[in-house]
Amino acid sequence: MRLAALLAPIAYLAAGASAADDRPNIVWIIAEDMSPHFGCYGEKTIATPNVDRLASEGVRFANAFVTAPVCSPSRSALITGMYQTTIGAHHHRSGRGALTISLPSPVEPVPELFRAAGYHVSNGTIDGRPGKTDYNFEYDDSLYDGSDWSGRAEGQPFFAQLQLHGGKLRHAGNWAERAERVLGSLTDPESVTLPPYYPRDPVILEDWARYLDTVRYTDLEVGRILDRLDSEGLSESTYIFFITDHGISHARGKQFLYEEGIKIPVVVRGPGIEPGSVRHDLVAHIDLAAASLDLAGIPVPDWMQARPLFAEDHEPRPFVVSARDRCDETVDGIRSIRTDRYKLIRNLYPERPYLQPNAYKDHKEILIALRRLHDEGALNEAQLLQFAERRPRFELYDLEADPWELHDLARDPKHLDVVFGLRNELDRWMAASGDLGQQPEPEAMYDSDMAVYLENVRRNDPDRAAELEETIRLMKRWASEGK
Repeated sequence: MRLAALLAPIAYLAAGASAADDRPNIVWIIAEDMSPHFGCYGEKTIATPNVDRLASEGVRFANAFVTAPVCSPSRSALITGMYQTTIGAHHHRSGRGALTISLPSPVEPVPELFRAAGYHVSNGTIDGRPGKTDYNFEYDDSLYDGSDWSGRAEGQPFFAQLQLHGGKLRHAGNWAERAERVLGSLTDPESVTLPPYYPRDPVILEDWARYLDTVRYTDLEVGRILDRLDSEGLSESTYIFFITDHGISHARGKQFLYEEGIKIPVVVRGPGIEPGSVRHDLVAHIDLAAASLDLAGIPVPDWMQARPLFAEDHEPRPFVVSARDRCDETVDGIRSIRTDRYKLIRNLYPERPYLQPNAYKDHKEILIALRRLHDEGALNEAQLLQFAERRPRFELYDLEADPWELHDLARDPKHLDVVFGLRNELDRWMAASGDLGQQPEPEAMYDSDMAVYLENVRRNDPDRAAELEETIRLMKRWASEGK
């Protein structure tokens, strides 16, 4: 750990700060793999009183989206207030091998900006362990002062991240038993309402019900955090941001740019925020970086692409852009631009199927069930969309008329003006933001990351390692064929 991190509380006091410091605290609560399935967002199957309480005491953002639908690019973007495609952090779990990634100057992680302003910065779990980072760039342990704010100097304001396992909990082997013990009951699979592109198969219904139990469990954890802030007398001086790192891990969710993958809850409570308010402007999850700095009275750097959501001169976004690139071994490139009504999706690899081989997803019971039903001819037209062997270069959806994104209007003559307008806007954004995903990832970087990934998989599952090696060979063959 760097000396500056160790001396931060001392330096803070030496600068004359004391318990009279009235700058607000900032808390980010970040849950994994979860869409807006909370009561305040309209979920009826389960109750989520604590997140609903946050919304009733603060503001709920109805149209918030991640810039990447998988954890490491999403978290790299969030912690810098920069698009992952601009800073070179767009490929999932990249820079982990012999070849590493450094943040381009002058970009700095948000915790460094808070520390420079005299804040204690932390990242942990609800039980006090170090929290998930998963950043696709080099950093060291000195990025954080600890796992929560308990180690701060007296009166020192803090910026704290609290990481919750969220939707990932349902993949634990004993999750149903644990959920029933803690929650007192399990969600009935038959009570579940599925998106129309998923069949009501028992495996999928069971998985969705257990996912809703992770939402209930996450809500309990949010309640524990609120109780701690109350008991320590910090609630009135703290801004709380509740978000997820991307949508539910499912076939059309995580890793894809449909609403299920990129739309997230964002709820904020704190001094001066109107209780029970709802904002419908378009928000990118990176905006939390600028909003938090601004609320703390720290200047938002000129280089930051995030926008301060609560500033008097805040300019709402006319659209949000999201990007999916390589996920583990699976090479892909997708961009989307979403307005308040339309979404245009650009597929950079249209010759490839949507459901390319991917070890992480293919071994999930839900994907196994979907492939089985596909082979049995048991899927309807909407459920077959994700099994297309080729993709259109562009997809267009009217989200007012078609919220489930089932009807692609990109080749509808009535919508050509919308397609060309959004395509041109997306092209301008990709050029202006320096989107590094416009070019294929260098093979040397891919090989560097795959060496680490393969080593980890071989250690735990040799059979899956052989499967992974086969997929890596397939990715390279398709690339050589220009596919």
